[in-house]
Amino acid sequence: MRQMNLRTLLCCFALLMTGCQALNAPTATPTASMTPTEQPTETATATLTPTFTDVPPTPTATVTPSPTATATITQTPTITPTPSITPQATSGFIFDNWTLLELPDGFLPTLADPQLAFINQNDRDGVGDRRTPQPATGIQTLYYVLPTNSASRTTVLQMPSSTGNQIYIAANGRAIAYFLQDDTGTGKTGLYIADLDNRISGRILPITSLVQRGFPSEPAWSPDGNQLAIALATGYDIDIFTIGRDGSNLRNLTQSGAYDVWPVWSPDGRYLAFVSDRAQCPSWIPGEAGACDALTDPAPIGGNIYVMDMVTAEVRQLSDEFVTERPRWVNSGRLAFHTGDPIFGDAERKLFIADVNTSQVREVRLADGSDEPLRLSEAWSPDGNAVLYQSVSNTTAEVIAVRIDGSLIGRTSELNFPRFGMSAAWSLDGSRVAVGGVNGQCPYGARVLDSQMNFVTRGNPPPGMCDPTYASDGQWLAFTGINPRVDGRVDVFIANPNGSGAVNLTGTLRGTILFLGWVGG
Repeated sequence: MRQMNLRTLLCCFALLMTGCQALNAPTATPTASMTPTEQPTETATATLTPTFTDVPPTPTATVTPSPTATATITQTPTITPTPSITPQATSGFIFDNWTLLELPDGFLPTLADPQLAFINQNDRDGVGDRRTPQPATGIQTLYYVLPTNSASRTTVLQMPSSTGNQIYIAANGRAIAYFLQDDTGTGKTGLYIADLDNRISGRILPITSLVQRGFPSEPAWSPDGNQLAIALATGYDIDIFTIGRDGSNLRNLTQSGAYDVWPVWSPDGRYLAFVSDRAQCPSWIPGEAGACDALTDPAPIGGNIYVMDMVTAEVRQLSDEFVTERPRWVNSGRLAFHTGDPIFGDAERKLFIADVNTSQVREVRLADGSDEPLRLSEAWSPDGNAVLYQSVSNTTAEVIAVRIDGSLIGRTSELNFPRFGMSAAWSLDGSRVAVGGVNGQCPYGARVLDSQMNFVTRGNPPPGMCDPTYASDGQWLAFTGINPRVDGRVDVFIANPNGSGAVNLTGTLRGTILFLGWVGG
């Protein structure tokens, strides 16, 4: 018992000394001792954390983290787009509403000779007195008639009377373009082509008007009647298109981005003249170099004259003069135009003639300056060497004929027409010029002068003479005349080149007569 206690005390002392040494100083690693065989596994004890008496623990410095914002992509500032005009829908060419034309056998060969084309609107039946008003039919008929035989009158087309004179006939009479205004709600409004050779008519454009962006857009036939030129509004501008009378070979000729309007063919078909504002505005298409802004820049009212060679497709500007109306071919080599217009407040209206082969342009007026600043209702001689016009001021008006070098041919104050109230035409050989009124205002009978401005005929009404025009062979003079005995009725008359021997070609018809001119020949 004593031995066991002694052993126990020695073991406790040894353990106590080992613990004290652990607290006071580092010790060498003790020699491993043999583990008693049956001694239980000791539970691992936690390592004591050293403590320092009377020294406050120094807190570990910590960095307070700054709030980290979620990374965002800084957007590049965008420019607010400038408001732009909405592009206009472009009418597409279509081919529908086809109808067959009923033409008498043997009719087409007669077009080898000149014929007169006219419209009869709201023709009434043959019952009763023709002077008695009757309900309108709403139909108009296009007729051709030989000047030598009123019985040869041929019905070519029938259409709604709302079409009026919006009928454009090729010089040979074999192709016709017309604008049909359909008021029945069946969707047939548009531009139509009638091909007399193939006896078929159909719509090629579903447009609602021949006015395009404010410009009257009359179709123009090539001399052979095989191609039709027309100016049409595209997205932002106006382009000139051509299309065959059978609906084939559709082409956009200009595509300049500018307003290209008023196409006219030269008599030989070599050139197509037109008016364009491209010198003032290179383009109306937003984003193109030098483009005009339709929201701030005024829309054009005209432009300069350009000529396209239909063989080489070359386009060249013919004149720097600004024009506001369609130019007119005098012959295959000369083009006439004017500048200034009283409608736009211009106090002067100038006349010009251009040679398309040499590009020479000259103003035509009296060299001595004795004519008035407004030169209206001009009619050019077939060779382009002379022009007859109204010379008008606020107090005077006379008719003057001038050579292109400015020398006077002759003048007369006997024919006192109102402004733009005169119409004149030269015979094919330039030996005669007929002068009359317009729009049913026909104060004089047949008035025909020779090439030196001497009167050949001084007829008295009735009928009064309006809209005189010579046949392509020079053998006949046609005009419209008013018969005051029949409610101011207008008829088409035919006479010899001097204006005498007038014969009424339409007197047996009821309704209103609209004269279109000569075709064929």
